[in-house]
Amino acid sequence: MTTTTAPTATATSPSDAAPSDAAPSDASPAAASPSRPDQAYVHGYSPAEARRLGDQADTLAGLLHAGTVYPPGSRVLEAGCGVGAQTVHLLEASPGLLLTATDISADSLARARARVAEQLPEAQVSWHHGDLHRLPFPDGSFDHLFVCFVLEHLADPAAALTALRRVLRPGGTITVIEGDHGSAFFHPRGEAAQRVVGHLVRLQADGGGDSLVGRRLYPLLAGAGFRDVSVAPRTVYADGGRPDLAEGFTRRTFVAMVEAVRADALAAGLDTAEDFDRGVAELRRTAEPDGSFHYTFFKAVAVNP
Repeated sequence: MTTTTAPTATATSPSDAAPSDAAPSDASPAAASPSRPDQAYVHGYSPAEARRLGDQADTLAGLLHAGTVYPPGSRVLEAGCGVGAQTVHLLEASPGLLLTATDISADSLARARARVAEQLPEAQVSWHHGDLHRLPFPDGSFDHLFVCFVLEHLADPAAALTALRRVLRPGGTITVIEGDHGSAFFHPRGEAAQRVVGHLVRLQADGGGDSLVGRRLYPLLAGAGFRDVSVAPRTVYADGGRPDLAEGFTRRTFVAMVEAVRADALAAGLDTAEDFDRGVAELRRTAEPDGSFHYTFFKAVAVNP
């Protein structure tokens, strides 16, 4: 594996300009570090969060990454790679990819490097520690950009997309994947469960992010100057007939994400400990054989004119 320099392979024709399907996508809002040092990352940087991100990526790889394949030699930037949970799936789907992965968190970047070194030791990856608003690469350095679960953590996602467009060559593509917590509904429907999901939305907003950003992808990309913007929902649905999804997504991804903000929710006075724990218990109940859980991600692909 290489380090921190931009890839220099010749440009290739975009292969991600139109998703090959509109299938449901990865499930679980989440998972990259914020791109500015002063931006709050609501999920935290604990080992438990790193495991959650890995569980999420592995459970939903087929849904999130379907249709995203780059030709060998393509210069691809993954902006906000976090702990590398999505990075390994990008590399597996596109052998011969020349990937540059960047993140604002040095600790997350180190975890990402270790993950890739363990799982895909032959992969060609350049690692860059820094702010995606101020990338040091020349204009048009990359053939494709991949941005997954990053915009939700930013106070100004439009500015981030504009900054990223600078390093994408004309005719190159950007792929953006984001969740939308407002799309979460479940059975049995518990009032306490609805409330704790709302706490997560509120805390992310208080930190400058937007956990409902999935519904905004089209206007954000069009406003940043991209064209041929195509957005498709990728829905995750788990019930008693899909126990693997109920475990991997409902329990280990979504419920774990809500549980992780317990201390912050209590500190902010949003709930009592008893009521918060009741809400988490009601969410867990939806993963039982007679329960169900629904969540929608949005995957957008656009072209740099």
